[in-house]
Amino acid sequence: MQLTYLYDPLCGWCYGAQPAITRLNELSDISVTLMPTGLFAGPGARKMDESFASFAWQNDQRIAKLTGQVFSTAYRNNVLKKPGGSFDSGPAGLALTAVQMTAPKQTFKALKAFQNARYVDGLDNANNDILIKILRDLGLAEAAELFAHPTNELRSTYQDTTQQAQRFMQRLGLNGVPSLLIETTSGPKPVSSNLLYGDVDKLPQQLKTLSA
Repeated sequence: MQLTYLYDPLCGWCYGAQPAITRLNELSDISVTLMPTGLFAGPGARKMDESFASFAWQNDQRIAKLTGQVFSTAYRNNVLKKPGGSFDSGPAGLALTAVQMTAPKQTFKALKAFQNARYVDGLDNANNDILIKILRDLGLAEAAELFAHPTNELRSTYQDTTQQAQRFMQRLGLNGVPSLLIETTSGPKPVSSNLLYGDVDKLPQQLKTLSA
């Protein structure tokens, strides 16, 4: 089964879907291709202020209640309330593209580490130095070096990937992330996002039914 996962590294709902995507990545008969959409990068980025921090925290509590994922006090205090903080997924998206280019099988592992660093450990994963340290701690030294000194190839690959993801969203009428696409005989088909927040053990069979 071929799946495409459209996501943004700063998307709380994508973090909420982490257990589901983890389960899918554990199965040998399912292939999941990760594609960052750049939703909160470039024009979608913004400075963190009190109003936005309050909105984000309220939304995060909804996600926590639905999924059981942890949104820690450290995250609230050190990320959302960080003076002059930035809500920009561009650095994390570029770092994950560096992983995709150098150690593609480790891309989801790196995404999980970025998400956990933010929401559990209270580290700002929009910060280049923090992202580099995470990659090095994961043993992804080549990706860390590439991200620290980005080449034109890295930048263009990230841009091409996000543009392709955005075209998928436009063509299929998708309004946000996470979005999971399943490859069928008639092309990629969107999967209801509700499935990503249900019983993860039932998810593979539910997807196989959709792909038939």
